[in-house]
Amino acid sequence: MADLISIIVTTYDRPDALDAVLRSLSRQQDRRFEVIVADDGSGPETAALIEAWQPRLGAPLEQVWQEHRDFRAAEMRNRAIRASQGSYCVFLDGDCLARPDFVAVHRSLAEPGWFVTGNRALLTRDKTEAVLRDHVEIESFGLSDWIGERAKGGLNRLAPVLQLPLGPLRKLRPQAWEGARSCNLAVWRADLDRVDGFDASFSGWGKEDSDLLVRLLHAGVRRKDGAYATGVLHLWHPAADRSQLNTNEEKLADVIKSGRIRAGQGLSSFGDDPASAAAP
Repeated sequence: MADLISIIVTTYDRPDALDAVLRSLSRQQDRRFEVIVADDGSGPETAALIEAWQPRLGAPLEQVWQEHRDFRAAEMRNRAIRASQGSYCVFLDGDCLARPDFVAVHRSLAEPGWFVTGNRALLTRDKTEAVLRDHVEIESFGLSDWIGERAKGGLNRLAPVLQLPLGPLRKLRPQAWEGARSCNLAVWRADLDRVDGFDASFSGWGKEDSDLLVRLLHAGVRRKDGAYATGVLHLWHPAADRSQLNTNEEKLADVIKSGRIRAGQGLSSFGDDPASAAAP
């Protein structure tokens, strides 16, 4: 079982969503965690928000910042991993709200030799705007609330907010990487070190998380399904620029074919450089 869990939250210039995410983490039943905000170049408003949350989150909170130059989520996550202190890392996007048992459930599912893939329910644009405008603590909703929201069209599906004791069924797809996303993903720090973390040569949106999972599988780490347990609430946002997707898909295909384990530009690429730059 993991001791300290590091929650690594990626963000870029969306402080209203990050505020809601930090609020959801402040409500966690399991308090043995830290939060590292992996900030891909946000401005002073985000830094001020994090500073305001530090004394009231109820857990250690740190910002790791890099200058914004295109979409560099892989490199940003590596900086945050280097700054983390936990033996288990849970990756969460800065627009995904965690329900109160999120950390506790991830802890219960943690098992050496396995990474855990979670899922998400997507909120509509109108629902997202209402949640952020009115500070609705939607992460604390019960099943009846979610049934009502689904009936009104406020979210795309109910499955991610349901909880079922699947037991051994969680290990039915030990070799599968498809469909998993780093917006809700848990990996032992030792396994991240083994594969050298994310590959920062993946620039632009798409497939940097698939690359990590493929290399973990090549290294002998297996997939455990966190569906019906760890689902998060994904706030609406405009579609990302996918102009680099084809290039990233080609890189992923090469990794799958080669059986490579280590990242081409991973955690070790920082050398003795500091893990983060100073936020503005």
